[in-house]
Amino acid sequence: MTVMTLTPHHLADALTALRWKRPLVHCLTNDVVSAVTANALLAAGAAPVMAHAPEEAAVIAARAGALLVNIGTLTRERVDVMAAAAQAATGAGAPWVLDPVGVGASPFRQGAAGWLSTLKPTILKGNAAEILTMATGEPAGRGVDAEEQNPRAVQDAATALARSLGCVVAVTGEADFITDGSASVTINNGDPLMGRITGSGCVAGALMAAMLGAGVAPLLAAAAALAAFGLAGERAAKGAPGPGTFQARLMDELASLSAEDLAAGARIA
Repeated sequence: MTVMTLTPHHLADALTALRWKRPLVHCLTNDVVSAVTANALLAAGAAPVMAHAPEEAAVIAARAGALLVNIGTLTRERVDVMAAAAQAATGAGAPWVLDPVGVGASPFRQGAAGWLSTLKPTILKGNAAEILTMATGEPAGRGVDAEEQNPRAVQDAATALARSLGCVVAVTGEADFITDGSASVTINNGDPLMGRITGSGCVAGALMAAMLGAGVAPLLAAAAALAAFGLAGERAAKGAPGPGTFQARLMDELASLSAEDLAAGARIA
């Protein structure tokens, strides 16, 4: 495994590209986080659209700059819509992110995520338990919760998964690990309060899609999204008395975060 030589300035350039291009991101995401995701994308500088109707989802996916597929609140119809949108995006040359939320919670969810992962995602993003489940086929953890996992085992699983799927795999956690199967990078930004609000992981996936939509290469897109979001979380946590205030401050900090801030504050290894 080669450690990728990315610098904070590379991350800053990715944020600049996002703000300049303002990509349209088609989000097929879960009901719990739709508003949070849309607000975060707008704050970061992207434009969200959320069209779940079978009659239009694939058409919009093919026209958008990038697609996010988040399986948080699945139905059989939604699985079919997500698959059609992913196929349309791939056919149009548009990148897309698969977020297999809570993949180990049920056989239905695991089967859906496995099928979607064969449709050529550009980035597969999940917490340690979700990535282990995707890599091994065995449920790890409870639903969307990330149980304590051996970091080396998670990194090895992510690397093997990236090679087998031919995509970037991003593992979120206290330290975020990103790999394309041959190179890797670790991001160390973030704050514990991010784990106490709904949708922080889902927003991270949406920001990765936004970076891809701005033309940023996949490994850098995942790293830049996680560093920018994590740094915004650190800034929002200063003086925040609890998760409610923190969530509002997080949107403000994401909007005000500059490329210079990211270059100065990103912790990358």
